[in-house]
Amino acid sequence: MSDEPARGEASPSGPDGPSGPDGSSGPDGSSGPDGSSGPDGSRGPGDGSAGTDPAVSTPPSHRWGLGAFILVEVVLLASAAFISVLLSDRVAPGTPLPMYVVLVGTILPPMIAAGTALLITRLRGNGPLIDLRLSWRWDDVRIGLKFGLLGLVVTIIGAFVWTEVVGPQDGRSAISALVDDRAMGVSAAIVMFVYLWLVGPICEEIIYRGMLWGALERIGMGRLITFLLTTAVFAVSHFEPLRTTLLLVMAVPIGLVRLYTGRLLGSIVAHQMNNFLPALAILLTALGVMPI
Repeated sequence: MSDEPARGEASPSGPDGPSGPDGSSGPDGSSGPDGSSGPDGSRGPGDGSAGTDPAVSTPPSHRWGLGAFILVEVVLLASAAFISVLLSDRVAPGTPLPMYVVLVGTILPPMIAAGTALLITRLRGNGPLIDLRLSWRWDDVRIGLKFGLLGLVVTIIGAFVWTEVVGPQDGRSAISALVDDRAMGVSAAIVMFVYLWLVGPICEEIIYRGMLWGALERIGMGRLITFLLTTAVFAVSHFEPLRTTLLLVMAVPIGLVRLYTGRLLGSIVAHQMNNFLPALAILLTALGVMPI
């Protein structure tokens, strides 16, 4: 007579068997009565969903705060001053700055400061992906494009009104004041276009809505207060007093993306959308398509 259990009879599990009499998991954690995960935590409770991404919900705490942001700002200002002094020695007094000086002085300081912020998250935290909420999601890209388009419309209207109020000379940005009314080679224009459109927004978002936002959250600031403070600091930190009000208007849609998604990618995309037309205008002017 066979030692096999009769058909329909529950097969008992041994100490290492795949399941117990009630369907619960054995010591190997293969499955639970409600589909919950075993010791490896690879599945969510009951619905088989993937585990929660710690960078989105409750990331591990980091050891950097407002001091780290202040250090990054100091690096930004000090590198700008150092590069200015270093390159100004090569320019005769009273002559316009060569275009390579404008490019280096515009591009390098924000990149050095953003690099410092990333390094701080590696040395004092969990890295930029977690600490700065910097993760790739197509939903964030789409939201960033929508808010960026809205911000672009708001910026165009705001810039028009502001120019009418203060005049065309005072209504220009600092970069526009440097490159307007002077010759720029095509290669220099392409470099400036790529920086203003793509690279600059990444650097600024890392500094303000990445590091500053995370520092304010760490000291217990609410999300709305954090949004308002980072928007104000972003506008003031451009050191363009006449344009601060306009910069505040431009910064609101970008900050709203960070507030809405809880992550940095969407605000980077929105910022890039906002910068596209000014960057394109500089490029087309250099190519002779638009008048100087």
